[in-house]
Amino acid sequence: MSSKDFADRLRSRQVALGYWVMLDAPAATERIALIGYDYVVLDGQHGLIDSRGLLDGLIAIDAAGNGTAGLVRVEANNPTPIGRALDAGAAGVIVPLVDTAEDALRAVEAARYPPNGVRSYGPARSGLRIGPVPAEADAATVVLTMIETRQGLENVAGICATPGLDGIYVGPSDLRLAVGGKYPGDPDVAETFDAAVELIARTAAAAGVAAGIHTHSGAEARQRLSEGYTFATVSSDLDHLQAAAAMHLAAARD
Repeated sequence: MSSKDFADRLRSRQVALGYWVMLDAPAATERIALIGYDYVVLDGQHGLIDSRGLLDGLIAIDAAGNGTAGLVRVEANNPTPIGRALDAGAAGVIVPLVDTAEDALRAVEAARYPPNGVRSYGPARSGLRIGPVPAEADAATVVLTMIETRQGLENVAGICATPGLDGIYVGPSDLRLAVGGKYPGDPDVAETFDAAVELIARTAAAAGVAAGIHTHSGAEARQRLSEGYTFATVSSDLDHLQAAAAMHLAAARD
């Protein structure tokens, strides 16, 4: 599946499943990509990955050779990290902390070449497979903005209506805090949180854009897809590494 194929699939709201990578471990990332996820996200915001690590991770995803799309959650809604991620070969970006339609438009423009945006031309690696003609690169690159703050939730309709935006992505930890949770898994705000998650999915569907969400398991991902989300990311390498190590230690001690 090419970057353009992935972009078309996402924009048409077809179901896609992904995985989240927080560790700068390209050989492990390549193995994850070989499993068959539709996309793998490298976390450049909270993950333990620097700019060189993002490049190596994207190369590793492509090395798997099965069409898995490599995405980057950039560190900020700023043209520099967005452009660097795309120049390194990302098929798309997930932009955090988007509060308004104006914020969303800035993210879109940072990822698009003129006249549709302000992305500076320098596809150091991406030009090998995405573009390099600006219009072709724009058509093959997805821009997703996160809904994870109280203001973002209040403005979700305007954000979803942003021209050129391909979809939205729910950050459940921050969203739960935004609706009053004392910590990411706080059960006291479960009803309010669930209502927000449902509202976001409905709003994206009404606007005709993709709706994605981070989940903690394959079962939760399946549930969210059944609730109207069109793509879902399953847990992360760091969480699974710890869980697997703990499970085997417990089995050995028993």
